Amino acid sequence: MAAIRPLTDLLVNQIAAGEVVERPAAALKELIENSLDAGATQVDVDVAAGGVRRLRVADDGEGIERDDLQLAVARHATSKIAVPSDLEGIATLGFRGEALASIAAVSRFSLVSRAKGRPHAWRVDVEGGAVQPIAPAALASGTTVTLEELFFNTPARRKFLRTEATEWAHCSEAVTRLALAHPDVGFTLQHNGRVQGRWLPGTRAARVQALLGDGFVAHAARVQAEAGGVVLEGFAVRPAHAAQGASAQYAFVNGRFVRDRVLAHALREAYRDVLHHDRAPSYALWLTLDPRRVDVNVHPQKVEVRFRDAGALHQFVRHAVERALAATAAEQPAVSAAERLGLVAARVPPPGATAREVVASPPATPAAASAQGGLALAAAAEPSAFYARLFGPARQRDAALPETGDEHPLGFALAQLHGIYVLAQNRHGLVLVDMHAAHERVVYERLKAAARDRVPIQPLLVPAAFAAEAVDVAAAEEHADALARLGFDIAPIGPGTLAVRGLPAPLADADPASLARAVLQDLREVGGSGVVAARRDELLAAMACHGSVRARRALTLPEMNALLREMEATERAGQCNHGRPTWYQLTLADLDRLFMRGR
Repeated sequence: MAAIRPLTDLLVNQIAAGEVVERPAAALKELIENSLDAGATQVDVDVAAGGVRRLRVADDGEGIERDDLQLAVARHATSKIAVPSDLEGIATLGFRGEALASIAAVSRFSLVSRAKGRPHAWRVDVEGGAVQPIAPAALASGTTVTLEELFFNTPARRKFLRTEATEWAHCSEAVTRLALAHPDVGFTLQHNGRVQGRWLPGTRAARVQALLGDGFVAHAARVQAEAGGVVLEGFAVRPAHAAQGASAQYAFVNGRFVRDRVLAHALREAYRDVLHHDRAPSYALWLTLDPRRVDVNVHPQKVEVRFRDAGALHQFVRHAVERALAATAAEQPAVSAAERLGLVAARVPPPGATAREVVASPPATPAAASAQGGLALAAAAEPSAFYARLFGPARQRDAALPETGDEHPLGFALAQLHGIYVLAQNRHGLVLVDMHAAHERVVYERLKAAARDRVPIQPLLVPAAFAAEAVDVAAAEEHADALARLGFDIAPIGPGTLAVRGLPAPLADADPASLARAVLQDLREVGGSGVVAARRDELLAAMACHGSVRARRALTLPEMNALLREMEATERAGQCNHGRPTWYQLTLADLDRLFMRGR
């Protein structure tokens, strides 16, 4: 067996570099974090060849004293912690004291700094881990760190780097994360001599708009919540504008970009029943809490964290984002239908159209269609009198367009299209509503509210008997308690017959047999009662789908207006239970463009 011997400092630093500096972007992140910890108000970044040939970060921070320059590039030397208890409440971005030493061990490294109030600047150079003598330098203020030829002395590591374009993309993303985390600091970014971005200090909204686009803020719900010393602020993109793939997901904890399972799961849960299955949430959220309640000393790259009270934080974040997204029904405008259809230029490319699930039901009878058309014509001919008959004298406003204000942002129904869509007019123009999707959300939220303890049962005057397969009869007997909690009273009355004696009160008008069959099928798939409780919302969503108004069913204008009013009073009414949008706004300006009015 070979003798045990200590490793050289150079080898130790190169091993550490393998953990801290996996690619140029990781080195860039460490350098910028040092600038921010030094109190910089301006950080200038210069990248060449994706960061492999050169990385330079210049700041106007406090600078480093001459006598500390050699310690700055030594292993495990730092000004940010001093005693073990400091690790329990880290308030700075850096603290390990190994980043500069690791970077200097695998590059040609130069650090120039002028401490505040000092007449001169000084520099220290490191060539592949060998520290050179400190020398005078010229610098107005702050610190400038330059590293060239990254991994020049570790060819095996350099061989694993990707193309210049890929490495540059990672560098750009690293700057984006830090610039988003610290909007009060100005940033400039250059690549191969060309300025790629210049961001002035400002508000979070302005920084998000500058880095993620105008549409991100315009299409996002504001998140703002505080409880027990924990503050959550930022933007959560509304489900109708969510993109395919996990793009634009930024979570910051005390100014640090993190990837944390607790936060990620809380955000997925907040979007769970409002987001279509092929879409992913987008957000930029800042979480601020006592540093002693979060452990950042988990991973060398400091991206992973561990919360002291993860369960309570999960609930806080989930409910805060849920409340913000719940206001997307009518209080915040939906994307213009003309933008979605590509008829006008959208500021942010909308996600692709999704397939619609249409449940076949008998078409409207000619008589019903005629009556519906007559009502629509009456509304068009005498809108003021018509709305007065529906909603009383208070609705006698402008004869051409009812003044809905904020009280009824979805406006008033005009007609039904193909038994699928409700057409309504509001003060902005035309509102298009998918009546099944909208009613499904209304019923679902009603069921969830009723099911906080258990859904109340509405007994049927006459039990509804129906022929059932043996598996359905067995499911009804096995899951009797779960059915009762969901608001059903179903019992076998024969070898192949079930009787529905009671329905969930919010679905009292649904067809008992078809609703019972659907729920029994779901229960068979879900399994035992414990799983039923865990998947309650999924079962309620399925019940809402089966209990909602079906496509191709003719509605009267009062019924359509009643649906609009229910949508306005329902949280998350902008999306159905499957995450598809329930309504769109087509503004008068959109219509003018379609017909080239004013040209």
